[in-house]
Amino acid sequence: MYDQNQLYSAIIYDQLAKYYKYIDPNKHIMYYQQHLHAMHQALGTHQQGQQQAYGQRQHMSPGYTKVRILHASPDAPAVDIYANGNPILRNVAYKKLSDYLQIPAGQYRIDIYAAGTQNRPVLTENVIVMPGVAYTVAAVGNVSNLKLFPIVDRPFVSAGETKVKFVHLSPDAPAVDVGVKGGGNLFNNISFMTATKYVSVPPGKVDLEVKVAGTDTVALSVPKVQLKADKSYTVFAVGFANGTPKLEALLSED
Repeated sequence: MYDQNQLYSAIIYDQLAKYYKYIDPNKHIMYYQQHLHAMHQALGTHQQGQQQAYGQRQHMSPGYTKVRILHASPDAPAVDIYANGNPILRNVAYKKLSDYLQIPAGQYRIDIYAAGTQNRPVLTENVIVMPGVAYTVAAVGNVSNLKLFPIVDRPFVSAGETKVKFVHLSPDAPAVDVGVKGGGNLFNNISFMTATKYVSVPPGKVDLEVKVAGTDTVALSVPKVQLKADKSYTVFAVGFANGTPKLEALLSED
């Protein structure tokens, strides 16, 4: 049974979100989030919808996990990646994000070699992945100080919802704030090797700005980011703030 009061509130918030879309990005996002919350309350589907969407997006067998690999080390060559001595990905270039691989949960020894070699790994590290969880495992830092950074992906969304998170993978960039151009911040004071939680945003095109934390200094502009309903996304900041390859953003659908 619908909650008529919440349904009415959802309609009002939706109209306000549309009204402020091009006038005030802060209010646009605020009213859109209130619209979603009211719709969840009205329909009583928030928790159920999340669980159903999560299951639909994961498609995991019992005892399994999903893992994808991101090469985010800006000065490292293309690499081959081995798990427990077995090759899983070859010739992975900088900025390359693999598809999700479904594997049994547990502990894995990850060896990373320069592509086409197998005499001395540039990195050997153990990674533990839990059942029923999706991960992005990023190779980050300078090649002289390479590390693995496991990031939990939670791609479930409720019907009509859009979510986004931000991951700071630039080894020489300071802590940053991330927000909508001309509006407020979505994320604050995000330092290297930090992944935010997801936030709900209105679907559509949005201009994002990455600023030095606590300032108006724009370190990176990310124009015309297309965000679709019923999807979740991650924005990865990669590259060097001072050097080449330069700082840039990678957008992935989770």
